[in-house]
Amino acid sequence: MENAFTRMVAERDWILADGATGTNLFNMGLTSGDAPEMWNEEHPDRIEKLYSMAVDAGSDLFLTNSFGGNASRLKLHGAEKRARELSRMSAEIGREVADRQSRDVIVAGSVGPTGEIMAPMGELTHELAVEMFHEQAEGLKEGGADVLWLETISAPEEYRAAAEAFSRTDMPWCGTMSFDTAGRTMMGVTSAALSGMVEKLDYKPVAYGANCGVGSSDLLRTVLGFSAQGTERPIIAKGNAGIPKYVDGNIEYDGTPDLMADYAVLARDAGAKIIGGCCGTMAEHLFKMREALETRPKSERPGLEMIVDKLGAFSSAVDGTEEGAPAPRRERSRRRRAAVG
Repeated sequence: MENAFTRMVAERDWILADGATGTNLFNMGLTSGDAPEMWNEEHPDRIEKLYSMAVDAGSDLFLTNSFGGNASRLKLHGAEKRARELSRMSAEIGREVADRQSRDVIVAGSVGPTGEIMAPMGELTHELAVEMFHEQAEGLKEGGADVLWLETISAPEEYRAAAEAFSRTDMPWCGTMSFDTAGRTMMGVTSAALSGMVEKLDYKPVAYGANCGVGSSDLLRTVLGFSAQGTERPIIAKGNAGIPKYVDGNIEYDGTPDLMADYAVLARDAGAKIIGGCCGTMAEHLFKMREALETRPKSERPGLEMIVDKLGAFSSAVDGTEEGAPAPRRERSRRRRAAVG
């Protein structure tokens, strides 16, 4: 199928996605324990601002405020019967923002994990997971999303359930996993394993990749892992803005706009086509990322040493794809210390 998103993917060399949802909403007054999705109804002006900040900073694509909008997650807030409705609201606000622009802007319907462990290890069956993902997907479609966007997934069973659900909705989709345990997801999936799984799905994503995780260095190592598989499918890179640290009781990310600009260019050169930020990534980061992608010429694929020099050390010595394979690990470069200090 062809729509605004698939056309953009076909025509563009790179696409700038958005930054953090949670970080920005906390800055607007969201408190820990609240359901961000309720703000689609209670504070639509703030959600509109969230989307607009990304677009004004140069994003070609932004994710809707529906990450935890499935029945399982909403049950924690007594809103499990409102999954479809709240997801629809998130996309409707996004559609209004996108349609006001003088350029093409894509509304990506965010779909996060259920928060449950799937059978046989847990109690969530494949059929129930498909039902939950389908309900949310239908809401996002009704609200005007251009593409469904699965993110921060750890279990292959959940990824496959979402793919089946999205096929029922008959919409293009993208899917990222979070590689945060020595190059693997929490459930042990490697970059090579995700690449292989994607190609075996009956209903394949337009693009796939990684989001969140540990830091930008680790995420780029994972992107190199995707590229090494020889995939022709577009790769997504959506890394955190540096490393989280506790400062006066709050979590802050140490990645500066200049650091994220370097990350964006390295991600493009490593093989990613859709590039954005995750936790800690603000409008000022996106602005610099856009500027760098527009002005810095494409270069050869970066090696691990270059990633370390530009962005800092990896969090683990191996990337999960090769048993015992060492990766460069050194102290942060002088340039990085100056950037974040």
